Amino acid sequence: MSKVVTFHDLPEKSVFVTGGGSGIGAALTEGFLEQGTNVAFVQRSDASAFVAEMKEKFGRAPLFLRCDIADPEALEAALSQAKSTFGPIQVLVNNAANDTRHDLQSLDVEGWDHAMNVNLRPHFITARAVAPDMQAAGGGSIINFSSISYLMGMAGYPAYVTTKAAIVGLTRALARELGPDGIRVNSLLPGWVLTKRQLDLWATKEALAAHMNLQCLKAHLEPRDVVDAVLFLASEASRMMTSQAMIVDGGVAVSG
Repeated sequence: MSKVVTFHDLPEKSVFVTGGGSGIGAALTEGFLEQGTNVAFVQRSDASAFVAEMKEKFGRAPLFLRCDIADPEALEAALSQAKSTFGPIQVLVNNAANDTRHDLQSLDVEGWDHAMNVNLRPHFITARAVAPDMQAAGGGSIINFSSISYLMGMAGYPAYVTTKAAIVGLTRALARELGPDGIRVNSLLPGWVLTKRQLDLWATKEALAAHMNLQCLKAHLEPRDVVDAVLFLASEASRMMTSQAMIVDGGVAVSG
């Protein structure tokens, strides 16, 4: 996936990615495989064709574990299986999320709870599961996907925006708690990355033009733009970065 970066400390590391078989997640899996890591990923839908494609391209396959991340027991079982296959997880990437549009009045309590269980709770479940092994190893990297949607206060999906704000809070709390053990916890805030899902559902000509007016850099984001940033956070190249919210959005939102 990356044509511009190679991180020499990543080969053979054990990486776990949620939602790693489609969209940005698939790009992440491919990017880590290209760096020589051992990648396990979970996804609710079938990713067998993607796994076969990766095996043909790299000569080895990622470990695909079919799992609904809203099911804590299933997610914990998948993490355990990944550990049994590739050893203790050294890099955790919480990528999976559901950004289906909704408004306040159409969202019932069940829908709200489901959004929390898909978009936020898995970050807690996975971090809790991998932390003991990272502590024993003297370090590790946890990367939590948030979104610039909460920085911008975007309408159209309030539950999603809420979870993305909470992820940054969780990231900072875990960075403080786990930092003495050498575990780095950072969040990544992408802008509008034009995956197939986005192009199929929401990327109208008008919407794309309006968003481009907000960007400093006049090029739409592609998955590779996010992948290279995640590889950096996974690598010891970012060894003194933790508790940070890294924005990759072409210059829409600002921090500091």
